[in-house]
Amino acid sequence: MATGRLVLLTGATGYVGGRLLHALEARGERVRCVSRRPEYLRPSVAATTEVVKGDVLKPETIVAALEGVDTVYYLVHSMSSSRPFAEEDRVAAGSFGEAARAAGVRKVIYLGGLGHGDLSPHLASRQEVGEILRSSGVPTIEFRASIVIGSGSASFEMIRALVEKLPVMVTPRWVRVRAQPIAIEDVLAYLLAALDFDPEGAEVFEIGGADRVTYLELMREYAAQRDLHRTMIPVPVLTPRLSSLWLWLVTPVYAGVGRKLVDSLRNETVVKDARALDVFPVIPRGVRDAIARALVFEDQAIAETRWSDEVFAERPPYGGVRRGSRLIDSRSVVVGTSTSAAFSPIQAIGGRTGWYKGALLWRLRGLLDVLVGGPGLRRGRRDPVGLRVGDTVDFWRVDAIEPDRLLRLSAEMKVPGRAWLQFEVSPTEDGSGSIISQTAIFDPAGLFGLAYWYALWPFHGYIFGGMLKNIAAAADAAQD
Repeated sequence: MATGRLVLLTGATGYVGGRLLHALEARGERVRCVSRRPEYLRPSVAATTEVVKGDVLKPETIVAALEGVDTVYYLVHSMSSSRPFAEEDRVAAGSFGEAARAAGVRKVIYLGGLGHGDLSPHLASRQEVGEILRSSGVPTIEFRASIVIGSGSASFEMIRALVEKLPVMVTPRWVRVRAQPIAIEDVLAYLLAALDFDPEGAEVFEIGGADRVTYLELMREYAAQRDLHRTMIPVPVLTPRLSSLWLWLVTPVYAGVGRKLVDSLRNETVVKDARALDVFPVIPRGVRDAIARALVFEDQAIAETRWSDEVFAERPPYGGVRRGSRLIDSRSVVVGTSTSAAFSPIQAIGGRTGWYKGALLWRLRGLLDVLVGGPGLRRGRRDPVGLRVGDTVDFWRVDAIEPDRLLRLSAEMKVPGRAWLQFEVSPTEDGSGSIISQTAIFDPAGLFGLAYWYALWPFHGYIFGGMLKNIAAAADAAQD
């Protein structure tokens, strides 16, 4: 229940942080987010949420962000950094803890990693950050979680991609290590419950779901729920480097992060101290329910946070950017027009207006689509100017539209996967014009889907680059 306190959220562009932000807003909490790139975050927050610029690695930039703050959520993670992530996290936690104490912050809530004994560098770093925050003198609640299961989470994306793409899997030793997976909904429930819990000093709570299982059992449960028959052949070795390179090829987890994740899987992540169940009013669900809910919400994940958003975005050597399981071609242009003028040519796309570039190639793609049983370009659009959710636009369908801000189209042509084309318009920071962003998103189905994307990649610069350039020209003409 909201109390009027000011809550500072770090890591709001991350997987857990983004979902926690929406949950805090739904509760009516006063929220302030600190981000290195506030312009990236502002479009996705409520009008009542404040977004300020700051970097935890630069202490002088977070002093103002901490002013008047009652409670801080510390969800900062440097695992994707090209520099030593443990050192970055150590420095960031130390300087942030000192700044929070100086600002009179009443409580810090931190989400770390579960594990015992000889920990991997990744898990050791997560627990070290908790120790640093607890030693700052600010009362700190540290939650240590096992695998997080939810649409868009790293673990779920990895399991989903492996099971969906590989009918036969050679499974190394790490898939047989036990864990206690927890649903993202239950992680959020613990984090929200901590707002109303006042620690006497430093508190550490281990949190997990109702079941203790291995990654192998998780993959089998996923396969069962998707009615997929998979053969899994065990091998007795653990090779983090080879495993991570294989994960990079067939899953959303790229090699550097994959190596750190696989290395962490040598540790059992099961709850040994179940005190959290007595302290907080949370009844964690089991693996079957967690996977079922992740599958239900997977189609909505295009509009939700994902483990790979922003900080884990990877640019492969050929073919755009990976975010989660999806491949991205994203570009933007600044125009000296209002957002209304900038959006005008976007909402007229398709039909008689066409696609602004490569008309012959679009017609050829439509013909090929008709030959394989798709709708092709023949459907056109209902209205030459207006659009609403559910409308057809040639072989696309309107998935979402917000006047003068957003148009997202989902593909209905025949493709080996799922595809979206999204346009966003936002004002420039100084208000002198608008930024038009265009993003092609592809969720490939199996190795054939990947081959399809990379085969078309050479044409993306010509089609999508030219399309954006001509939309910008049309926006300038509309303003005139």
